[in-house]
Amino acid sequence: MKPASGVAVLALLAVSGLWSADFPRAEIYNGEVRAIVYLPDAARGFYRATRFDWSGVIGSLVYRGHEYYGQWFQSVDPKVRDFTYDGPDIVASPCTAITGPAEEFVGPGNTALGYDETQKGGTFTKIGVGVLRRPDDSAYNRFTSYEIVETGRWTIRTHPDAVEFVQDLKDSSSGYGYVYTKTVRLAKGEPEMVLEHTLENTGRRPIDTTAYNHNFLWLDHQPPGPDFTIAVPFDIKSDRPPSPDFAEIRGNKVVYRKVLQDRDRVAIPVQGFGDSPKDYDIRIENARLGVGMRITGDRPLLSESLWSIRAVLAIEPFVKIAIAPGSQFTWTIAYRYYTIPSAGHN
Repeated sequence: MKPASGVAVLALLAVSGLWSADFPRAEIYNGEVRAIVYLPDAARGFYRATRFDWSGVIGSLVYRGHEYYGQWFQSVDPKVRDFTYDGPDIVASPCTAITGPAEEFVGPGNTALGYDETQKGGTFTKIGVGVLRRPDDSAYNRFTSYEIVETGRWTIRTHPDAVEFVQDLKDSSSGYGYVYTKTVRLAKGEPEMVLEHTLENTGRRPIDTTAYNHNFLWLDHQPPGPDFTIAVPFDIKSDRPPSPDFAEIRGNKVVYRKVLQDRDRVAIPVQGFGDSPKDYDIRIENARLGVGMRITGDRPLLSESLWSIRAVLAIEPFVKIAIAPGSQFTWTIAYRYYTIPSAGHN
């Protein structure tokens, strides 16, 4: 297969609908991969809710004429908790309405930094978002849009093949502070995107959290089904295996038994990995389209899960982050896009 021309790529992005709104963005290209990266903006940004990290949101990525990420939902409604169905459409909540390799920081007990210690009206911290206000005595809920008190200072540097984001934030009342640096980089001359992270603890309290990537794969708008295979380096175990009507585990692979449609859902914990970063290695391939993607990380897995509906397939690898005041933590995720012999026609 030959790489798609610039005109063809632009046409594909236009068809995806991602250019229908004037969101701040950067376009990066390395001769192999072209991507749209949305930029943090509290007033006009594509994503302005309080669940996911605002930096490095990938609106679209095209390799050899195939689009890997895009807007898998049709509309956004603040009355929706997570997402719902409205006839043929999927309606997302503001907190869930994001695309691409979207990252979230989740503390122990599925909470956010400082939430459980603060009182009603006090502040807590969501890394990659900012300082938020606790509205009441209810437990933390990632699907709630909390009041943003402060987003910190964002510095964004764009390059032809990379975008660097730096968020400098301090909350004197909670004692948390950090400098978070994330770079979205296309490897020189390679069909690969790399997410490089550094989190420096500049506050007076330790940072104890996890980071995971939701990895909203929307490959050529195809629903998950028998054309897809998900493979890892270990034999997969799961204490909640999928319904055999929809999918099954075969050794180190998850395969779909049918095309997901309507309200079909496959969501399972993926277990069986060890304590080495070599198990942070995921391959997702589509035999009919003749393309695949490999995701690798340089930190051991804390947990991993698969979540998929008719519009999107998501592998969610988690890593543990523990940073003492004055220290820092780094981690990198690499995405390699490739072709395989096709079992059908594009």
